[in-house]
Amino acid sequence: MTAKVTDELSFRDSVNLSIDKAMATLDLPEGLAYYIKTTHDVYQVRFPVKLNGRVESFLGWRAVHSGHRLPAKGGIRFSIGVNQDEVEALAALMTYKCALVNVPFGGSKGGLVIDPKKYNEDELEKITRRFAFELIKKDYIHPSINVPAPDMGTGAREMAWIADTFKAFHPDNIDHMACVTGKPVSQGGIHGRTEATGRGVVMGLREFFRHPKDVQKAGLEGSLEGKKIIVQGLGNVGYYTASILSKEDGADVVAILEFDGGLYDPKGLDVEDVAQYKKANNGVKGYPNAKYVEDSALLLEEECDILIPAAMEAVIDKGNAARLKAKLIAEAANGPVTFGADAILQEKGIMIIPDTYLNAGGVTVSYFEWIKNLSHIRFGRMQRRHEEKKYEAIMAALESDGRRVPDYIGAALRQGPSEIDLVRSGLDDTMREAFQAIRERFWTNNQIESYRIAAMSIAIEKVADAYREGGVYP
Repeated sequence: MTAKVTDELSFRDSVNLSIDKAMATLDLPEGLAYYIKTTHDVYQVRFPVKLNGRVESFLGWRAVHSGHRLPAKGGIRFSIGVNQDEVEALAALMTYKCALVNVPFGGSKGGLVIDPKKYNEDELEKITRRFAFELIKKDYIHPSINVPAPDMGTGAREMAWIADTFKAFHPDNIDHMACVTGKPVSQGGIHGRTEATGRGVVMGLREFFRHPKDVQKAGLEGSLEGKKIIVQGLGNVGYYTASILSKEDGADVVAILEFDGGLYDPKGLDVEDVAQYKKANNGVKGYPNAKYVEDSALLLEEECDILIPAAMEAVIDKGNAARLKAKLIAEAANGPVTFGADAILQEKGIMIIPDTYLNAGGVTVSYFEWIKNLSHIRFGRMQRRHEEKKYEAIMAALESDGRRVPDYIGAALRQGPSEIDLVRSGLDDTMREAFQAIRERFWTNNQIESYRIAAMSIAIEKVADAYREGGVYP
């Protein structure tokens, strides 16, 4: 197995050092800079759950990094590796992520030390509801104060349980559905949320390729079509990213890395086939249509145009950064590149599209879901048929002189926007605007050396403005 570097900084320290570099590009009062950087509050909880006649004790956290905007927003992850430092670092990233993409939330994060694979559905429901209760009674789950979402080890099912638990304790709160996002559509969720982070990654890459100057700096050319891509992690984010890139953009996913090994085919993998095999066999080992590599980390070092780490933090560190051959790294996961590795990659000329920006699709669509829950009406319900009638009138005018518009164009023009159309439109607009702001600061500020520092600088500036305009400092 590939040896890990032992002298790496912690995830939290890596995030903080990036923040320090970004703050150095801004003229902030020292006290305010310190306040923005630090976590505002952390709640640690232990609770017992009786399972099959035995009592198990569980440990969890909910951190609020910033409340400059309310509610604070961030996922809840179920993982055996969860710890307080990780939760605080992820909460900080949420603050800057939301600010960068103009989502009016503060940053929060939660985690429970648990291996969800060791429990059946009934046991997980009991554990999730009890954890939710512990957070609810301290207002760490509330539609106007703190709104969780799915993260590693959790999904729509767990969010539905949490929402139902909140409703049980607050039956008179008509906005109870807005206490979490990422719920099933039937339980107040929104179309497009499941794919949102992965689709946001793709939209961010598309926007990058719209700017020839940036593409050239990465040593690339053209569009996403035909680009060789390696994806680390075929979970929710990795799957949708790989699937959309291969289906809609014509990219070739040449390697997929998973916990039990990796798959490699220089001609391109069938992402859907791999995903179905993984689901049926609880892993990719034994997949017959590609080369299997037991130590999947080795595939990070294969030649490719774009490397997309889409699972855990710190998978690219000082130990393997120098051996990477990718031209562009797209951080679909939170913190996949350590601070030390970042410096090495910059020296090699490998560009990085940072997590602060690139995986903001999830929180962006969570914002749309939260608005939907508070307004108590789905997007498109009021205007869809009106839009259809308007488009039909336009089509009739176009065809009034005997010319016929091709059927595929007519069908597209006549159809009013559905909820998922509006969600994808809003997400695309968000990702485009945010990247344009990042690249402008990157190319125009000599103090800024990377997209990461540009993104952090913009986000911190927006948080500081919120405090300044609120009267915290003149």
